Amino acid sequence: MILDEVRENIRKIVEQVIRPNADRIDRNKEFPSENIAALAKEGFNGILLPEKLGGWGLNYSAFGIAVQEIAKACPSTALIYTMHVEAARTIYAHGNEEQWERWLKPVRSGKFGTTSTSEGATGGHYWYNLSEAARKDNGYIINSQKSFTTSSGFADFYVFQTKTPNAKSPDDITYFIVDGHQEGIEPGEWSAMGVRGNHSSSLRLRDVYVDEKDRLGEEGEGKEIVQNGIAYLIGLGATWTGTAIGILDETLAYAKRKVHQDVNKALSDYQIIRSQLAKAKILTAGLQAWQKDLALQLDEWLESGEKYAPEELKSSLLEFKVLASDAANEIAQIGLDVSGGFGYREGTLERLYRDARAGIAMGPSNHIAREMIGKKLVGITDDLWN
Repeated sequence: MILDEVRENIRKIVEQVIRPNADRIDRNKEFPSENIAALAKEGFNGILLPEKLGGWGLNYSAFGIAVQEIAKACPSTALIYTMHVEAARTIYAHGNEEQWERWLKPVRSGKFGTTSTSEGATGGHYWYNLSEAARKDNGYIINSQKSFTTSSGFADFYVFQTKTPNAKSPDDITYFIVDGHQEGIEPGEWSAMGVRGNHSSSLRLRDVYVDEKDRLGEEGEGKEIVQNGIAYLIGLGATWTGTAIGILDETLAYAKRKVHQDVNKALSDYQIIRSQLAKAKILTAGLQAWQKDLALQLDEWLESGEKYAPEELKSSLLEFKVLASDAANEIAQIGLDVSGGFGYREGTLERLYRDARAGIAMGPSNHIAREMIGKKLVGITDDLWN
């Protein structure tokens, strides 16, 4: 499937299913199950998985296009989709064939997953865990309180991070695949300013048993898994790029149709309005170009067969996430300025304005990300656990 086909197919799903559901999902704080099912039905949930597992075997360029198109209409669904693809990619990259068969093949029939990492005690340092798994029989017992987990309570499986039993250091981390339907898993309530559909609530595991066969990689391999988290960074950047485009589209349409009858001028006839619209257009054009370039670099890495992405590329992805979320917020402000009272009322612009704010705080938050970027610039170690 070529990229033009990917864009054409995802746009059909967006217009037929995702966009019509977006405002209702926001108002009711509803998990977008219908949207996720529609994506799965058309094969998008396995976009990076090989054909032998029921996937499409496509690349990051295709993934970025899909996320961006979804986010134009519903950032909540784009985030859920991003974290599912990241969870599936992590299992494929670090798991074994038996795990692929049990957890990844069912993705084609609608099963989906997410990642669960951050803990309230360590705030935005989502990679740093205080919880620690304990060995029991031929597996592990997990007791952990996660602070933000996308799709909490709805995912069929969680790629779950915690310290290794009897960990010798903070970076001694192990990952597990946790069945989302077993007893002892307690999702929290999700009530937020924006992205109300993605249900990034807390997630508590109480004496949850995980068989050894569902450990992801070896004990202590979690540090490498954390540092190789790639799909979600291009996905987050694409989410906020798509959100920015969606806001501009809504603002532009309103500026063209709204007419001041006393002077017989549309909003778009005013120079200051056109200047604001142009500013937003320039920002979105830059984001799209950077996303395309980064996705191509990821595609080259994927084709190389190397397990870990280049450090320089990971740094660029982090920078892209920061710029995309900042730009989405700037364009959201332009949208409300241009549309005035219309944008302030409950509706698509108001919803996207609230959704955009989530990008700044979403891990790694822009403050933390800038500190990471700044340390590398001046040659300070970027050891996340030191």
